[in-house]
Amino acid sequence: MKILICGATGLIGSALTELCLQENHEVHYLTTRKSKIAQSDNHKGFYWNPAEGEIDLACFHDVDAIVNLSGANIAKRWTEAYKEEIMNSRIDTANVIFKALRNMENHIVKQYVSASGTAIYPSSLTENYTEDTTQESTDFLGSVVKQWELHANQFKSLEIPVTIIRTGLVFSSKGGALVEMAKPVKYGVGAALGSGKQWQSWIHLDDISRVYLHVLTNKITGIFNGVSPNPTTNKLLTKEIATVLKKPFFLPNVPKFMMKLILGEMSMLLFSSQKVASKKIENTGFKFSFPELTSALENIFKK
Repeated sequence: MKILICGATGLIGSALTELCLQENHEVHYLTTRKSKIAQSDNHKGFYWNPAEGEIDLACFHDVDAIVNLSGANIAKRWTEAYKEEIMNSRIDTANVIFKALRNMENHIVKQYVSASGTAIYPSSLTENYTEDTTQESTDFLGSVVKQWELHANQFKSLEIPVTIIRTGLVFSSKGGALVEMAKPVKYGVGAALGSGKQWQSWIHLDDISRVYLHVLTNKITGIFNGVSPNPTTNKLLTKEIATVLKKPFFLPNVPKFMMKLILGEMSMLLFSSQKVASKKIENTGFKFSFPELTSALENIFKK
């Protein structure tokens, strides 16, 4: 296949690109930095500026499927201006691709795959969320994910089937949530946050990139949770990180108000609780390489 990846330099995008090339697929990628544009036989870069509505239409040449992983990092302090950037970065990228394809007569795009987030589900210590859940979170991240999915679904009006992957916490040694969570543990000051009972639905980077390739190669459409089969609580996760790193874990929980003082509104990321099921993606034949927390952490921290 020839696959266009937007957000190809991010955590998931880099892993997916590598996987696609290993499997002999061709990759086109879009970048906002002209210095990042490279050209080889099976890996070609193209310039775009979604905020300005600019895109190099050559990026669509002979492309079978589009994967849109673009979006500003949510793990930065949420000023009002940055909240706008978080929202717009997801809407603008979908819109510029949509408008370009709508005006093209000769594209052969047969699938649009969009990243999304488990933050669409309301925070709860007791609910078990599946893709059929109708309740939606009304907080800031919930509204971001709602808009994200709405703008992904517009591609159906072009008769392009849509796949949405609601991704949990992505665990990797290359960045993301786990690296930040492991820092205090490495210094012997690891502690659960708030009650520590909040559910954290996670997935190993290798598995989430394989989920994307799985839905692409099997042309699977619809909404899927991109999470491992075994969600954990914040306390158990912190404890397991300490065990794998052979560090102590005895400190009292960090109070919620303290994290709010340090991080502001963004602290909700640490206390939000979503226990999310992976059954639907497994029912399509997908097999996780790292379904268990301990083996996932051991694999990551050994690297």
